[in-house]
Amino acid sequence: SVALRVSPGARAYYDRQRARGVGYNTALRQLANRLVGILHGCLKTGTPYSETTAWSHHAQSATA
Repeated sequence: SVALRVSPGARAYYDRQRARGVGYNTALRQLANRLVGILHGCLKTGTPYSETTAWSHHAQSATA
């Protein structure tokens, strides 16, 4: 997935799924679902995509 190469947030999300023992295809599907959710939020609010905003919740959970 291109997102894994260009988005640190997407890469971290995918890596966390894999670390939990989730298989490759399942982890990619979960990442795709998350990206669709982010896109939906952007379209709903008319907000441009922001890497920081999109993944901030997951970054905070990882450090907590």
